[in-house]
Amino acid sequence: MLSGITIGQYFPGRSLVHRMDPRVKLVLTFAYIVAVFIPRNWVGMGLAAGFLVFSVALSRLPLKLVWKSVKPILPLVLFTSVINIFFVDGGDILVDWWIFHITVRGVVTAVFIALRIVCLIAGSSLLTYTTSPTTLTDALERLMKPLKLLHVHVHEIAMMMTIALRFIPTLLDETDKIMKAQMARGADFESGNLVQKAKAMIPLLVPLFISAFRRATDLAMAMEARGYTGSTETSRMYPLVYEQRDILAYVIIIIYFLLFL
Repeated sequence: MLSGITIGQYFPGRSLVHRMDPRVKLVLTFAYIVAVFIPRNWVGMGLAAGFLVFSVALSRLPLKLVWKSVKPILPLVLFTSVINIFFVDGGDILVDWWIFHITVRGVVTAVFIALRIVCLIAGSSLLTYTTSPTTLTDALERLMKPLKLLHVHVHEIAMMMTIALRFIPTLLDETDKIMKAQMARGADFESGNLVQKAKAMIPLLVPLFISAFRRATDLAMAMEARGYTGSTETSRMYPLVYEQRDILAYVIIIIYFLLFL
């Protein structure tokens, strides 16, 4: 059921994207997210989609894996598409029946927004697919280091964000196990209207939250027992060092935005 969801998972590899500095990948991901919302025409969206295809090719990730990252948000894509089709007017009328008025502009806008959401999710997923949680923590901490001058607890923030990403697959797996266990006891999560389905989720959410809090407590105790002290400066087994490919990636980011301008 939920085993096909790959959000937050890391897939080891030796591709160029895997070997890039995690700080570069973080900056590239945030830049791409901003760039996806900039274009207002098909030329700009084509640049965004083309850059995504180029990045996936460099990462050597199977297309099936990228599809799994997009699959969970398909209901959202479908919902936004339907809203745009029926509520955006302009251009030639394709369907005019009762209260339904579908125009060319509505269809084009629906496709445009759907492509934007898909590019956003797929592009963001490349970060977690190609970066381990440990290196992601180091990258976040290094990028946010100037905030220490404002007495911001940078290390703790980076640690919390990474742990949250790390436990997404764990919680999904736990949810799947609980659902299967309750369905074996006669629970029904599929039939009924929206209200009945929401009520059926309550017996699922209670044990899931209890399990999540228990895991959080165990993790906190384990970190305490191993002498974790938060922001105390420690040495790194693999220090982050910029290489030639990372400088080239920054240049590509600048060129990418210049193309948009």
